[in-house]
Amino acid sequence: MNDQSPVRSRDPLLQPLTIKKLTLRNRIMSTSHACGLDEDNFPQEAYQAYHEEKAKGGIALSMFGGSSNVDIDSPDIFQQLDVGTDAIIPHLQRFSERMHAQGAALMCQITHLGRRGDPYAQDWLPAIAPSPIRETLHRAIPREMDEDDIDRVVKAYGRAARRCEEGGLDGIETLAGGHIIGQFLSPKTNHRTDRFGGPLENRIRFALMVHAEIRRNVSDDFIVGMRFVVDEGIDGELTPEDCIAAARILQSEGAVDFFNALYGSMDTARALSEETFPGMGSPAAPWVGAVGRFKREVNLPVFHAAKLSDLASARFAVSEGHVDMAGLTRPQIADPHMTAKLLRGEEDRIRPCVGAGHCQSAHRPKCLHNAATGRELTLSHDIAKADKVRRAVIVGAGPGGLEAARILALRGHEVRIFEAAAQPGGQLLLAANGWRRDMIGIVEWRLAELDRLGVAVECNKFVEGSDVLAESPDLVILATGGVPQTEFGAGAHLVHSAWDVVGRQVKPQGDVLVWDGTGRHPALMAAHMAQADGANVQLTTIDANIAQDLVYPEIVRWQKEFALSGLSAEGHLRLTEVRRTGNRLEAVLLNELTHQTDTRLVDQVVVDMGTIPMDDLFEELREHAGNRGITHLHALKAVRPQPRKAEGFELHRIGDAQASRNVHAAIYDALRLCSIS
Repeated sequence: MNDQSPVRSRDPLLQPLTIKKLTLRNRIMSTSHACGLDEDNFPQEAYQAYHEEKAKGGIALSMFGGSSNVDIDSPDIFQQLDVGTDAIIPHLQRFSERMHAQGAALMCQITHLGRRGDPYAQDWLPAIAPSPIRETLHRAIPREMDEDDIDRVVKAYGRAARRCEEGGLDGIETLAGGHIIGQFLSPKTNHRTDRFGGPLENRIRFALMVHAEIRRNVSDDFIVGMRFVVDEGIDGELTPEDCIAAARILQSEGAVDFFNALYGSMDTARALSEETFPGMGSPAAPWVGAVGRFKREVNLPVFHAAKLSDLASARFAVSEGHVDMAGLTRPQIADPHMTAKLLRGEEDRIRPCVGAGHCQSAHRPKCLHNAATGRELTLSHDIAKADKVRRAVIVGAGPGGLEAARILALRGHEVRIFEAAAQPGGQLLLAANGWRRDMIGIVEWRLAELDRLGVAVECNKFVEGSDVLAESPDLVILATGGVPQTEFGAGAHLVHSAWDVVGRQVKPQGDVLVWDGTGRHPALMAAHMAQADGANVQLTTIDANIAQDLVYPEIVRWQKEFALSGLSAEGHLRLTEVRRTGNRLEAVLLNELTHQTDTRLVDQVVVDMGTIPMDDLFEELREHAGNRGITHLHALKAVRPQPRKAEGFELHRIGDAQASRNVHAAIYDALRLCSIS
C-alpha cells in the first residue's frame, strides 16, 4: 500500500493516531467481540486467521476476545476466551506476531461478567455482583460480593493484563457497561451501603482498584483502556452527566489511556439489539452525537462502534471530532479488505454490511453474504484465476446465482447468467421490504461487481434444457430457487402463500388467518402488511413464539413491531385443513399441546411453509451431464475440485434449488463450489 497516496493525504479515516508509543496507521478498527472461533477458550489458528485477514486488509487496530474471562466465576457462556490462565500466553504471542507482521496493532478485552454469568455453566459457580439483582437477559440471581471477592477479582484482572503483555499485545481494555465494573458503577445494579456503594466516588472505587492493579502488573508503555458507557439509555440510571463525571475521575487518576464508548444498558434483549448493537432498521450511527458530547468533556482518545455501517458514517464521525477511532466491526466481517479498497480508491467496491445480524447468531462470525469470513482456513477472500477457461452457464439470478457468476468471472471463465424474471434478485426482492430494505444491498453489490467484470444478467429469459445445451457449456449451475410450499393438507388449493401478500399479488381483506410453519420472515411480513392494509389479522404459528428460526436482533425487532401494532401471535398451532363455507373459509387448527382442534371462520388464509425446489430443468439436464447432476459432498466440504468426467458438462444445484434455506447457505454453496471450478 502506498502510504503517500492522494487518498491517504486527504481522507480523515487514513490519518495516523498515536497513543503513548503506539502509532495506529489509520482510524479504522474492529472492536472486541466473541467471534465464536475459539478452541478450548483460546485464540488458536482459525481465530487468528479471521483477525489476520483484517490486518492484511489494512486495519489499524483489531481488538479481540469480547468478554475474555479473568477468573473462574466468570464462566464461558458464549465462547469467550480464558485469560485467567498462563496457558493462553503462547497463543497470544503467535497471534500478536501475525498481526504485527501485517502492520496492525492488537488488543484484548478482559472482563468479569458479574451478574451476566450463568450459575449452571462451566464450573457451576454462583454469579457474583455488587448487589443480588437479577439480570433480565442472562437470568442469573447473583451472590453479593464481599471484600474478599472484590480483592480476588481485582487481582485476577491484574494477572490477566500481565498475560496479555507477555503475549505481545499492544494493550487491553476492560469492560464497564453491563459487566462487573459497570455493575459497581451504576446505581441500577449497585445498592450497596458500604465503601463501594452510594455516591459516585464510592461506586467508582472498584474500577479504580482494578485499573491500579492492572497498572502494577504491566509496563508504562502498555496501553490500558476501558469500554465505557456514556449513557445508560432509557432503561438505565447513569445519565450522560454521571458518565462524564466518572470518566473524569478515571482520567485524573491515570487509570485509562482511552475510552471505547458504549451506549445503553445491555441487560435486556431490547437494549442489546437496539442500543448496544443496533442492526437493520436502525438509523445509521445512532449514538455518534452522544459520543461526541462525551468526547468533548474528556482529554483522552475515544473509540466507538455502533452501526457505523460504512466508511461514510465512520468518516463523518472522525471528521466532525466525535470519535478518534471508528469501530467498523460488522462491516469488516462483511469485507475485511475494506481499508485496502479505500486506499486503492475503490471505496465503491466494498461489500456492504446490511445489518442482518447473521454474524451475531449461533453461526458467528459468518456474514450473511460473505461466506469466506470465519472460514479463512479453507476459503480465500481473494478469488484466484483458473488454469483453464471454462464456459459456464448459470440459471437463476438470486443471491446464489449472482455469487456464482461473480466468482466464476473472477476465475476468468466465460459466464452467461439467465433470469426468468424481469429483474435479478430472486427472493431478496420480496425480503427487502419495510425495516429489512437494506437487504437489497446483497443484490446491488453483486450486480455492480458483475458489471465491472463485463457479465450481463440476461433477464426475462425462461431457459429450457435445449437452451442450455445450445450454449455447449462445460459447467452449469442451477440457482433456480424454489416456489412456495403450501401443501399442508386438505384444502391447500384455497390458501395463499405469504409471498402472494408480500409481493402484492393478493390484497389482504376482511378476516385473514396467517399461519407460520417456518419461524422465518415471510409469514411475519405478510401479517404485518395485511394489518397495515386494514385486514383483521390472526397470526398463528407452529412454534411456541414467533421468529424461532431467526437471529436474536430480528426476533426482537419483530416482537417490537407487533407490540407497537397490537398484533399478537398464537403458538403451538398446526393448520390441518381449510374448507369453503359459502363465500368464506373455515380453517382447522390443531393445538399441539392439547391436541384439541379449533375452527376459525375467515375470508383468507395465508401460509408460509418454506419453498420446494424448482427442479424441472435439473431433471431435464441431468441425463446429459457427465456427473449426472451429482455434487460430490466430501469434495464440496473440503473445497476440492469436483470429480470430472471425460464426457459431458458438469451440473450442480445451489441454494433453494436444492432445499429451502437462507441467503448465507446459497452464497456458501456458490463460493465453495465455484472458487475451485
